[in-house]
Amino acid sequence: MITKKISVAVLGLGAMGLPMAARLKEIGPVKGFDPSKQRQELAGADGIELFATAREAATDTDCVILAVRNLDQLEASLFGAEGIADVLATGASVIVTSTIGVEGVLSVAKRLEARGINFVDAPISGGPVRARAGDLLIVVGAGDEAFGLVEPLLNHLASNLARIGPKPGDGQAMKTVNQLLCGVAIAAAAEALALAGRLGLDQVAVLKTLQAGAAESFMLGNRGPRMLEAFTEEGAPVLSRLDLFVKDMGIVTSLAKELGMSTPVAAATEQLYVMAESQGLGSSDDSSIIRVVDYRGR
Repeated sequence: MITKKISVAVLGLGAMGLPMAARLKEIGPVKGFDPSKQRQELAGADGIELFATAREAATDTDCVILAVRNLDQLEASLFGAEGIADVLATGASVIVTSTIGVEGVLSVAKRLEARGINFVDAPISGGPVRARAGDLLIVVGAGDEAFGLVEPLLNHLASNLARIGPKPGDGQAMKTVNQLLCGVAIAAAAEALALAGRLGLDQVAVLKTLQAGAAESFMLGNRGPRMLEAFTEEGAPVLSRLDLFVKDMGIVTSLAKELGMSTPVAAATEQLYVMAESQGLGSSDDSSIIRVVDYRGR
């Protein structure tokens, strides 16, 4: 239970940021910012108090949650010409929910902590529907004080809140492991359903049957139905952009190389996502990877 009201701003009201902001609004006012007019309209409909700039949204807040796409966006949001670091009070908290990578987060955390701002490395997993329901997995790397200040907020967003380690970067390390498995699982599901189609099987029946046996998985059940929409005129609804896995699998393979570790399955999977992006599928749902595997369609 939250015993003290914590003023919150969510910067980045995209596929994950907006449902998190809407979820947090259940326990108190939430300020928000996103450069997209479409996302602003959706956020306004959810009752989020919108501001013209990220700085205005972050001013006089106890906690800022950043749901951005990559390290460049994170650094620009914090330290760029319109960055928020200069308007945050000493003792304020910054939570980064994005998959950024260990080194990037360590650099950002060091700069914020030098200003007296608490940093919480808290990448999330689960998708937009689970974000709105407070059913996320959140893996955290943060010190005792920093974690304690924001734990009530994170608990409201998560059904599984796991503090992986005592320092920034620990959450990113865990999320890297998570994304290796997720990226490979989506690609494997695409190959399996594509193979079923080439064999002349009813892919809907195949998907239902697989989910009842040992091959069952969250990614197969979650992405599989959208994969069967990938070849339709409308395409699959975009719930998680494919180019995010270009980034995430790149983080996986780069970190493995730094550690002197071979990850051949992850490396092959990364190339599949890169290929899809090169074919113009970067802004499509990640389930559209099946269009690369089964290039003839249906």
